[in-house]
This record gives sequence, C-alpha cells and structure tokens, in this order.
Amino acid sequence: VQLQASGGGLVQAGGSLRLSCAASGRTFRSYDMGWFRQGSGKDREFVASITRSGAATYYADSVKGRFTISRDNAKNTVYLQMNSLKPEDTAVYYCAAKLRGSDYDQWGQGTLVTVSS
Repeated sequence: VQLQASGGGLVQAGGSLRLSCAASGRTFRSYDMGWFRQGSGKDREFVASITRSGAATYYADSVKGRFTISRDNAKNTVYLQMNSLKPEDTAVYYCAAKLRGSDYDQWGQGTLVTVSS
C-alpha cells in the first residue's frame, strides 16, 4: 500500500488541524494504521493508531484527549484530528501501515505541522 499524507501547516497554539493519509490499493482495510511524528533533533515517536476495522484506537499519553484518529475504509483514508495544539506538537507527521502481527513497514512521506506560541 502506498501512503500520501497531507493537511499539515502553521497554526497558533490552541488551534486545530486535521491530517489525512490517503492509501492506494484495494487492501487498505487489511491494514492497521498509525500516525507517528518526529520533531527537529528528536527521535520518531508514536502518536496514535487504529485497527483495521476502526474498532480500537490507541494514543500516546502526550496527545490523549486532544487528538483523535479515525478511518474511512470506503475512502482508503485515515485521519488525525488535532485539537488544542501546543508548540511541542511541532513535528513532521507520518502515517504508516502494518498488517496484523507485523511491524509498521509502509510509510508516507510526512507532512509538517508547526505550532506557534
């Protein structure tokens, strides 16, 4: 599956953005999907994930209550709604896909989110 992330941009602290990740191919519904981010000079970190059916979601403690991951299997798209953004959320955000029982091995190109104080 090929992934294309979009929706990043510049936003003030307290604002919102919605990221999208469009997937190619007819097997999207077979993949668990995740969002990761990498700030400048930092390691890549997990943000959120959603199972292939959308029945379960998981979040990093740092974004819990502020971010929401969702997916539309009919549109081959996964979303990350980000509210109450903070300057420390500034990073390049990546979407990723994995089959059940494997590691994330399909990655999008990343979209930059910048939160100004």
